[in-house]
Amino acid sequence: MFKKYFTTSALFLVSVFAFAQFHTLNIPQSSPKVQETQKLGVTNITINYSSPSVKGRDVWNNPNIIPQEGNPIPWRAGANMNTTITFSTDVLIEGQHLKAGTYGFHVIPKGNTYTLLFAHNNDQWGSYYLDIKKDVTLNVEVESVESPFSEQLDYEFLDRTENSLIIGLEWEKRRIPFKVEVDLNATTVSSFRSELRGINTYHWQAWNDAANWCLNHNTNLEEALEWVNRSINGGYGGFAANKNHRNLSTKIKLLEKLNKTTELQSTIKEAKALYANAYDANDFGIFLLRNGFYQDAYDYNNSNFKAYPEAWSIQLNRGLSQYFLGNIKASVKDIKKVKESAPERFQNRLDEIITEVETGTYKL
Repeated sequence: MFKKYFTTSALFLVSVFAFAQFHTLNIPQSSPKVQETQKLGVTNITINYSSPSVKGRDVWNNPNIIPQEGNPIPWRAGANMNTTITFSTDVLIEGQHLKAGTYGFHVIPKGNTYTLLFAHNNDQWGSYYLDIKKDVTLNVEVESVESPFSEQLDYEFLDRTENSLIIGLEWEKRRIPFKVEVDLNATTVSSFRSELRGINTYHWQAWNDAANWCLNHNTNLEEALEWVNRSINGGYGGFAANKNHRNLSTKIKLLEKLNKTTELQSTIKEAKALYANAYDANDFGIFLLRNGFYQDAYDYNNSNFKAYPEAWSIQLNRGLSQYFLGNIKASVKDIKKVKESAPERFQNRLDEIITEVETGTYKL
């Protein structure tokens, strides 16, 4: 009798096993997988999760859907496999440091307070086997807020600035927000150093843009000067050198900020002597004006207007140079001459500029 029962049970198990074995069919899921990606500075943030639906349930208060107070386990912050969050650089989570990497994301609710767990053991089915003492790298506490109704659980990237954003887990009418911050200067400069060793090393624009970013963020200025010199002079044997007004302008601004006066003057002289068509000459003339090099601006615009007498915009730059040098009559005279050749659509603005120059109220 026992042998017969065992044989029948074994056959039943084989049958169930055969029926339940895994396959690769692409079948629609009730809680489909979702991947959300956001770039913060140069930091890539990627969230992978499975998104369940409310389906009329009281999801936040039903312990069979979201375990409360970690009893018996934390919540997987989604469905199926644990939710994962990947940071390509080091970050701050609610002000606490977290190294670059992929983390399993789990949540312990306690009333309106939520403990967020970032687990280096990130490849788990749900939270069933999460060891909070051994597997969790970081935990932080946050408060939930109300949000517009969301039938499907999802993650939103909110309130983004240059170096921070809020990640919000949203489901039903509740959002669990937490702040992510990056060291924008450190991560960006580190990224530049790496990228400039690759294919970008052959492009003068890359070296110049990296230097210009540092200039605009007032960081890493000495190395930025090396980078813009690489843009101008090229690499080994002068390979990929490209001296032009764009990278010379970046160098001029860096030298001014670094108070390298002697090299600054020689670089301005070098840029003024560089050949330019009328379009580029106009741009560089404006650059000199905007950066307060008024005598250089006058000399440059004056010589280029002689080379391009039909370029009314260069004559305008010359007139504005006169204004900033205190030669108001000469400035007004130049700008009135500009009106004779400038297109009709600029006439009203030129009249306004003349008035502003005469009253000393003109600003670039």
